[in-house]
Amino acid sequence: MGAASPDRQLVDAVLAGDQEAFRVLVERESRDVLALCRRILGNPHEAEDVAQEAFLRAYRSLPTYRGDGPFGAWLWRIAMRLAVARVRQRPNHLQADPQRVEGWLLAAVEGDPLGSVLDDERRHELARAISTLPPEQRQVIAMRFFADLSLDEIASGTGTPLGTVKSRLHRAIGHLRDTLERPR
Repeated sequence: MGAASPDRQLVDAVLAGDQEAFRVLVERESRDVLALCRRILGNPHEAEDVAQEAFLRAYRSLPTYRGDGPFGAWLWRIAMRLAVARVRQRPNHLQADPQRVEGWLLAAVEGDPLGSVLDDERRHELARAISTLPPEQRQVIAMRFFADLSLDEIASGTGTPLGTVKSRLHRAIGHLRDTLERPR
């Protein structure tokens, strides 16, 4: 059996009571986690809160870290889930960046990326259509279009193969297009 990875060694040291080892992990990963949270949330103060919560959750969940992948990717998934959940708690989370949502939706549905602004009814239609997607497709849509993450970032953050992310996104867009193009 091979030697434990450096990440696994640090986690084992933390589990044995070495707080300095956790400080090393936090210092190493904090910049990337904070950048991810800022990107998803758009608010630096909210991003700091969520990043801190991610480190706290990671600390409490260290016994579940298997060590079969980088600690940073494991932590990134925790932070991403927390940040996306925070966005969903917002009263108008689909309107977090209306221009991006509207531009994407017009391009996807009407083929016109320079189309006019969607009215409230159209936004509600979009929200209803997204709510009908399976959870894994909803997650990819939220991360790609509302958090503006690349497909590679989504794959890395969720621990899902890139091909699966692409497939889920393609299916979700097709479903949304079909749903929104139906005559009322």
